[in-house]
Amino acid sequence: MDRRMAIGLGMAGAAALARNARAQIAKSEPGYLPGDFTEFVPLWPGTPPGGDRVHLTLKVDTRVQPDGFHVRTISQIQTPGYFVCRPAKPNGLALLVIPGGGYAVEGGDRGGREIAEHFTSQGITCFILRYRLPGEGWENRADVPLQDAQRAMRIIRERARQYHINPATLGAIGFSAGGHLAASLATRHAKGVYDPVDISDALPARPFVAGLMYPVVTMGEGAHQGSRDKLLGEHPSPAAVDANSVERHVPAITVPSFICLAADDDIVPPFPNGIALFGAMQKAKIPSALHVFEKGGHGFSLHWAKGLPCAQWPSLFLAWAGSHGFTA
Repeated sequence: MDRRMAIGLGMAGAAALARNARAQIAKSEPGYLPGDFTEFVPLWPGTPPGGDRVHLTLKVDTRVQPDGFHVRTISQIQTPGYFVCRPAKPNGLALLVIPGGGYAVEGGDRGGREIAEHFTSQGITCFILRYRLPGEGWENRADVPLQDAQRAMRIIRERARQYHINPATLGAIGFSAGGHLAASLATRHAKGVYDPVDISDALPARPFVAGLMYPVVTMGEGAHQGSRDKLLGEHPSPAAVDANSVERHVPAITVPSFICLAADDDIVPPFPNGIALFGAMQKAKIPSALHVFEKGGHGFSLHWAKGLPCAQWPSLFLAWAGSHGFTA
């Protein structure tokens, strides 16, 4: 065995040990279920930005539906990162999956695990983002979720070879408040919201395409009150409201976006949110599509969409994304 081969095997062994360690950490956390994705990659070396005084213990609450489906919500996130969801036969495509939860909690299953399972079954490698919640004591609270989303995109691109993906076509899809974060990433991917920490930060955070599912968009009139309170605080300044109302700031660098919601959504009103963002994107000549289903309510995701026309949204999203180059 020559020296280069020995070094290579040593590096491969170290990588395998690191993956196993991450898996053990994931399996030991509260709320773990058999079959969960276990490969977890922390985003920050040491303390995340603005977290010197933050000390949280992960909390997972679980509700089991009558049909046995688990609905887990996650909060008190001290260590943001992403779960790697590898398909049996990767086709080179990848998505950063961003669950919702009103910026108060994050969905472990709705908008998370079930989405990754669906897309990995089609060969798409998924990365479920676990982002910090802005109301849990972090400095510069409004930027905290975007810091984590940008950082995740950059680390994934830096490690693209080991994930067997094309870094150029890494997309993002978010749900509800996760849709606000995905929309912020689509419009503000180039905005400096944290100081670079390593070589990953030299890479772009820009998604190739963005899927915005029943997204929270505005922080102004028609806002989802809970999301606004958690992101900005209960008494935000007009400047903070303006800066974080995505429909008010759609620059030319905004990525092609697919917006999908239900007309009967009484949690996040469609017109001031998803429909308003679509109008702003069309005005700015950003490639974009809007799908409004008659029924589905808020948070239909996949499990709750069964038997309804809105269950077709993944096929619609992939067909649209494919028309913009998101193809294997």
